[in-house]
Amino acid sequence: MRWAEGFITADWGTTNRRAYLIDASGQRIDEFEDDKGILSVRKGGFGDAVAEIRERLGDLPLLLAGMVGSNRGWVEAPYVPCPADLADLARALIWAGEREAIIPGVSVVRNNRADVMRGEEVQILGAREAGLISPDSVVCHPGTHNKWIHLRMGKIHNFATVMTGELFGLLKDYSILSGILQAPVEPNAAFERGVRQALDSDFLPAQLFGVRASVLLEQLKQEDAASVVSGLLIGTDVRIGMSFPLAARVMILGRPELTRLYAVAVGLAGRDATVLDGEQCFLAGAKRIAELIDERG
Repeated sequence: MRWAEGFITADWGTTNRRAYLIDASGQRIDEFEDDKGILSVRKGGFGDAVAEIRERLGDLPLLLAGMVGSNRGWVEAPYVPCPADLADLARALIWAGEREAIIPGVSVVRNNRADVMRGEEVQILGAREAGLISPDSVVCHPGTHNKWIHLRMGKIHNFATVMTGELFGLLKDYSILSGILQAPVEPNAAFERGVRQALDSDFLPAQLFGVRASVLLEQLKQEDAASVVSGLLIGTDVRIGMSFPLAARVMILGRPELTRLYAVAVGLAGRDATVLDGEQCFLAGAKRIAELIDERG
């Protein structure tokens, strides 16, 4: 079995999965995305879930990344400690079957701080493999749990996770602000207002309640409240990212609906930003790991 003849790779997260069919030339020729993340798979049901992927994309070797390798997933793939690159990940693959490999996540323990990632490492190192980022750079990877990653000599050297997306979701669904956070978030003047407030001070909990007061006292339109709150959270997130040894340019990698917001916030913080497509980077990383599997026989 040679992976170079074609394989399937999937980024299998907590709430959704994205799977891609890669042909012998390394090109993506088919794909699908659905909401069958690991939490939707019944106990003992991963065999059927994997069979479903093959039914849709073909009977080929399968390379899996993301939360499918967590302690709540199919088979746990222990974290590879920093510093780590694609070769380190390939050496630590966990085989759930003869043709099913799970990519491990990456961990860091440093200065009384611990952190982990699963899935993002393939995109980040895939961007490096594709020559889209330099061997020494800082990458912002927006998502439910945003990552700030420091690459040194082409390896993930250090990183920090910020629960920005999850916090916004909790505020939107369960907090006293819920009723005013239902409008779409846009990178508009209201969003920039929130970012600037967060960059200028450390008073996030008070600033969040202040959004409600501003709406009540007609100092802020209700339809702008979600953008202001998002700006406050992302602005705070960017302040955390600024603790890394940043170059003048920050590489922002992920999905457009989030990268565009972070690009605005990074710009307001006085840095240039380059936005990269997370899917393209993931496929570059998966392709290189498949090549390394063949090289090791």
